[in-house]
Amino acid sequence: MSRSRQPPLVTGISPNEGIPWTKVTIRGENLGTGPTDLIGLTICGHNCLLTAEWMSASKIVCRVGQAKNDKGDIIVTTKSGGKGTSTVSFKLLKPEKIGILDQSAVWVDEMNYYDMRTDRNKGIPPLSLRPANPLGIEIEKSKFPQKDLEMLFPGMSADFTSENFSAAWYLIENHSTTSFEQLKMAVTNLKRQANKKSEGSLACVKGGLSTFFEAQDALSAIHQKLEADGTEKVEGSMTQKLENVLNRASNTADTLFQEVLGRKDKADSTRNALNVLQRFKFLFNLPLNIERNIQKGDYDVVINDYEKAKSLFGKTEVQVFKKYYTEVETRIEALRELLLDKLLETPSTLHDQKRYIRYLADLHAPGDPAWQCIGAQHRWILQLMHSCKEGYIQDLKGTPGLHSPVVDPDNDVPPSMLGHLSQTASLKRGSSFQSGRTDTWRYKCPHRVAFVEKLTKLVLSQLPNFWKLWISYVNGSLFSETAEKSSHIERSKNVRQRQNDFKKMIQEIMHCLVKLIRGALLPLSIPEGGMRQYGGWEVKSELDGQWLAHVIQTIRLTYESLTALEIPNDMLQTIQDLILDLRVHCVMVTLQHTAEEVKRLAGKEDWIVGNEGLTSLPYQFEQCIVHSLQSLKGVLDCKPGEASVFQQPKTQEEVCQLSINIMQIFIYCLEQLSIKPDGDGDTTHLSIDVSSPDLFGSIHEDFSLTSEQQLLIVLSNCCYLERHTFLNIAEHFEKHNFQGIEKITQVSMTLLKDLDHRLFENYIELKADPIVGSLEPGIYAGYFDWKDCLPPTGVRNYLKEALVNIIAVHAEVFTISKELVPRVLTKVVEAVSEELSRLMQCVSSFSKNGALQARLEICALRDTVAVHLTPESKSSFKQALEALPQLSSGADKKLLEELLNKFKSSMHLQLTCFQATSSTMTKT
Repeated sequence: MSRSRQPPLVTGISPNEGIPWTKVTIRGENLGTGPTDLIGLTICGHNCLLTAEWMSASKIVCRVGQAKNDKGDIIVTTKSGGKGTSTVSFKLLKPEKIGILDQSAVWVDEMNYYDMRTDRNKGIPPLSLRPANPLGIEIEKSKFPQKDLEMLFPGMSADFTSENFSAAWYLIENHSTTSFEQLKMAVTNLKRQANKKSEGSLACVKGGLSTFFEAQDALSAIHQKLEADGTEKVEGSMTQKLENVLNRASNTADTLFQEVLGRKDKADSTRNALNVLQRFKFLFNLPLNIERNIQKGDYDVVINDYEKAKSLFGKTEVQVFKKYYTEVETRIEALRELLLDKLLETPSTLHDQKRYIRYLADLHAPGDPAWQCIGAQHRWILQLMHSCKEGYIQDLKGTPGLHSPVVDPDNDVPPSMLGHLSQTASLKRGSSFQSGRTDTWRYKCPHRVAFVEKLTKLVLSQLPNFWKLWISYVNGSLFSETAEKSSHIERSKNVRQRQNDFKKMIQEIMHCLVKLIRGALLPLSIPEGGMRQYGGWEVKSELDGQWLAHVIQTIRLTYESLTALEIPNDMLQTIQDLILDLRVHCVMVTLQHTAEEVKRLAGKEDWIVGNEGLTSLPYQFEQCIVHSLQSLKGVLDCKPGEASVFQQPKTQEEVCQLSINIMQIFIYCLEQLSIKPDGDGDTTHLSIDVSSPDLFGSIHEDFSLTSEQQLLIVLSNCCYLERHTFLNIAEHFEKHNFQGIEKITQVSMTLLKDLDHRLFENYIELKADPIVGSLEPGIYAGYFDWKDCLPPTGVRNYLKEALVNIIAVHAEVFTISKELVPRVLTKVVEAVSEELSRLMQCVSSFSKNGALQARLEICALRDTVAVHLTPESKSSFKQALEALPQLSSGADKKLLEELLNKFKSSMHLQLTCFQATSSTMTKT
């Protein structure tokens, strides 16, 4: 059979890409002779015939459907031309949600899609239900800006389906370049469409008018015939006569065949009874089948059979069926009780709980079994938490075996939750807790820490299923489709009523968790009335900072795991408050333990002095503080949602005071070390660094420490603490966001300077007083008289002895700390010069030789210690010289110079230490 037309050929499509349900215009050749000729249209393999609207042989309008292929051809099939081909293709884009202000590459048509299966008018294409072109002429889009149109027509719309439709806006937007003749054609098209709508029902009546008349005539003729038969014949109407004949025939037949019919009726009744037994054996066997299936646990089979029986015999009036159906109901009621008991049993898995709840919902159990299950789980979790506490308290008292054996959190925690805990803990815990939890760890772990860990594990093992059970209860996934449809409205009401009750349950669990932990770790934060329920821990010692930090990390991980369940933050606020209180408590305890460790530092002083004149004590003190702060780093760092430890002024003040207390304790230790204890001289030794250039060779000599040497070592340490250690500690405090650092530093520095001043004065007093006291006896030894003395031949021995004593002080200080030499010697020189000035001023008169002798000795002392002269000592020497008569002759001056040179030359070796100090100070 040859076709009369060529196959369809698609040569263009506009647009050539778009998302599903994009309206496209297909152009080509031989696209059909009419709407009925179009029998197939596929785009990218999807059948689009339902939405196709044939416009002409070269134009078809349709919508693109959901296709599997991203890109494909447009195939048109017609009766006259068969299956066609395509020279173009269409690209299907993935649909994206486009907002009202978002740009889009394709036109977003908001028209609803009309399903042809629900459309009764099969002859009208879906697109014609809401025509895209009401004027019936070619649409020519204008380039007039949309914003300008909105300003011209405020509050109006170009959508002809809108209540605020503006015809002028529509014409400007779609027909701005259309000619007047085409607009007149559009008016004609609109009138034609309006006439079609108004004449639709009337045209149907006009077309079948003759049929209406023929039916009326036939009905009238029948009516007249029946009336004529009833009036002309006495026997009655035709229908009455026919009825009488039929009744006589029935009576005659009954008389002839009554016996046969009786046997037939008996056989039929027997057969019917057997048929009933066979047909309804399902109901008769159902009670026994229910019992068997319950014993096997096939509850689904029982429920299906019950639903079937209920639909068939639930409203029956047959007594036999009623009797058997009552038996079925009795057994189903027993099944409801059995399932409810299983549902309320604890412990049970979430899967079993959901299964039993669905069974009870399908069996239309009275009440709300799901809510009963939630209440039972709530009570079970609270019981487990209290049993956990009682078990650990009894274990602490030496009565083991009271732990709850029902649930083992190590095994019952969901794998995902345990993985989250272990991964995070391994990353965030300190080195003390990174190793695996062996039996050794369990023995070392304090009972209260182990209790908190087990308690949090217990909550994490039970609460997720409890929360998921509530979510399933809210969204209805606990119930089958039948139960959901029948009781959706009632459950919605229950959910609204139960929401506050469940919130109280979660809050009660959180409060119980927090109070149990507070009772173990922060008993003072529990009211007296709750100590019996949540406390009872008889412990003598406080947990140290490391274990508290470990507990804080555990509770933080618990909080993160609970947050991951999407539990509202307001329900978890009590945990955040607990974490903050524990962090504050951990900081306080750590600082208190640090103070105890600092107290013990005095016993660790080894008196080994290095090149810098320091022992290891300042370094030990700084490291003690640093380690303490490092152990608090994780505690002080704020996790998301946490507040700063120092947000409360009271906490800031307490932490500041504890920090100051640590400093005070260390300064007190220094003061105690500066006093040489009795009986310690034989065991405490001073070890000098053999690499020091100030020692002779490599001799390493140990000798007992004197009180003056201890004093010097402590003074040297004080100087280093003031210049370095305390400032470093302040930086560490600031790094860890401590508050009141200025106050801590100021108080510490004040105390340290006060100690340094007292120790220095004590040392100067110990060293300067003997030298000063030896001057006056030395001057007047041998009944020396300034008025009557021989001409000077050199510096007398008393001055040399004083210089040797000063050199001894220099040597002692230099051995400990080079930096202390200028500070000590200046004070010693001041004391000696002041005493010498006083002695000179007390002399009533000098002879010529006496004046020269005095000037020689004063100048010798002044020139020797010139490096360590201060304004005060210079003033004292000046006053001493002013008390002497002036030299009158040049010979005296020459003699004075010669004697000074002789003195310096004879004591060159002894005075070298002052020269070395001079060169060192000059370089620095």
